Amino acid sequence: MLSVEQKAIITATVPILEQGGETLTRHFYLTLFRDFPHVKPFFNQANQQDGNQQRALANAVLMYAKNIDRLEQLGPLVSTIVNKHVSLQIQREHYPLVGASLLKAIREVLGADTATDAVIDAWAAAYGQLADILAGAEQTVYDENARAPGGWSGAREFKVASRKAESDEITSFVLEPADGRAVFAHKPGQYIGVCVRIGGEEARRQYSLSAAANGASYRISVKREPGGAVSNFLHDHVNVGDSIQLFPPSGEFVLKDGDKPLVLISGGVGITPTLAMLTTALSTGRAIHFIHAARHAGVHAFRDQIDALANEYPQLRRFYCYETAGESGPQPHATGYLDRQRLGEWLPATRDVDAYFLGPTPFMKAVKSHLLELGVPPAQTHYEFFGPAEALA
Repeated sequence: MLSVEQKAIITATVPILEQGGETLTRHFYLTLFRDFPHVKPFFNQANQQDGNQQRALANAVLMYAKNIDRLEQLGPLVSTIVNKHVSLQIQREHYPLVGASLLKAIREVLGADTATDAVIDAWAAAYGQLADILAGAEQTVYDENARAPGGWSGAREFKVASRKAESDEITSFVLEPADGRAVFAHKPGQYIGVCVRIGGEEARRQYSLSAAANGASYRISVKREPGGAVSNFLHDHVNVGDSIQLFPPSGEFVLKDGDKPLVLISGGVGITPTLAMLTTALSTGRAIHFIHAARHAGVHAFRDQIDALANEYPQLRRFYCYETAGESGPQPHATGYLDRQRLGEWLPATRDVDAYFLGPTPFMKAVKSHLLELGVPPAQTHYEFFGPAEALA
């Protein structure tokens, strides 16, 4: 429990975090990986190199400091962190390692004049409080996953039952449990943790589940990322019959029950969770507008499947936007970017809709702005990040 004095110290550090939070978190990660290299498999090193992870952590630390007296305001942030941690199997014993590295980074970056013993003690107490909140919430989810029908704890071996190229960049892998038993019924929109060994080193990643729950298997659809260690390994070396380890499904970006028209908007590989939402929602009879943006036809995954569903279900309308379109081959409904005018034309006549969107961060920023300007209630718009969360302002 933080004292009044410690809370005051944390609050007083907010201006420092606003100005130099990324510098602090960058030093923190360097310290963590140097002192405890065995935790590196939990982190996507590409996010370290482009700075996304440092920015996300800096924002989280800043929000925690700003709300130290009203932690209930952190609800959505805590939930997002818990789900990410559960998908990677972060355990309580990892928190002291992170705490030690954070305190060392605070002292080394801020210097002894600013990072006094009182400041370090305050942040030690604050971090301990946050660690208890997160670890407790994560343990609750772990226990629920283990008790659920088809659920499990820790890693579980799965076999690749099939693989299919969905586009020039995306390949799907259907994964069945090696023990032949049932699997946890995920919610449409959730992701799953994948654990592989590459060159003798363990790596963990999260991939969206691109098919509705069936109780017997999971499907992930992976985009080959330039320089992506795990995505390239899956594309180049994982074949039918091979084994990989999976952690139970997780994530809060899930399709909610409702009878309002449903709008699913995706860019690039962001189509994967929206596809699971689409196939689940079709059985409810609600009107669905499926809007997808891609660079060109060659990288548009699942077009044939969505077209077939549109022919089967009259309540489904689909729209495709390509940056460029060739003279032959499948054509989009429009070319260029998914701007506000085009999105407005493709939305239902009513703006009282439930909208879900996912894709590259610039795409998501634009879509969020467009939906707001077009009159879709903010509380009825939902989005998720594939990597570390960023601001969409």
